[in-house]
Amino acid sequence: MRSAEERRSSSLTGVAGLVLLLGAVLSGCAAMQQPLKALQQAVTPAASEPAASAAPEPVAAPVVAETPVSPAVQRAYDEARKAMRAGRPADAERGLRAIVKSNPELGGPHANLGLLLRQAGRLPEAVAELEAAVHANPQQAVYFNQLGIAYRQQGEFAKAREAYERAIDLDAAYASPLLNLGILHDLYLGEGSRALALYDRYLALSPGGDAQVAKWVADLKNRKPPPVAVSRKEQP
Repeated sequence: MRSAEERRSSSLTGVAGLVLLLGAVLSGCAAMQQPLKALQQAVTPAASEPAASAAPEPVAAPVVAETPVSPAVQRAYDEARKAMRAGRPADAERGLRAIVKSNPELGGPHANLGLLLRQAGRLPEAVAELEAAVHANPQQAVYFNQLGIAYRQQGEFAKAREAYERAIDLDAAYASPLLNLGILHDLYLGEGSRALALYDRYLALSPGGDAQVAKWVADLKNRKPPPVAVSRKEQP
């Protein structure tokens, strides 16, 4: 089955691993507090599947400003994200939990904690944190995309569809939820025509192209099932 947080299998792409894209950056200084900002990065579609023990990269930065934070919270958040990158999940989780307890209004720490928990296979907890992230900042398309991935992994396809659709509504130029929603309709909902339209929209937003998705499009147009269904991976 396609796994949302995983990248494309290296057997299909031959490309080294890519950083996941859900990182929120808390920016603050002693003189003046700055809001939590996030910068949505473009994800290269072709990337290798990480090892089960691979450390998740911190969540990509959001586009919409969040609640102002103190320099102390900023430092704690930076340390937690550093621990995520260094493959120290226990330290990262401890740091993020402290932040979400003291500052539950911040979406970025909830989102990163959700990503960390999802990587560990703790799906109910991951969903709870990602739901908290979108509640804290309902204008972040990247948070809804990650929530859709977690819902899909739990088999909650209707909720996954709603989350992906919300991400698309928030940012029509964000390619990842288009691909993920296409995969959902293709493999899990059995709606090939809808999947085809979504794949086409995804490809239109992919200047470098995506040979694998183009192949899925050709298969759908020829009314042929995908030759290897498990090869389709959702995109963070």
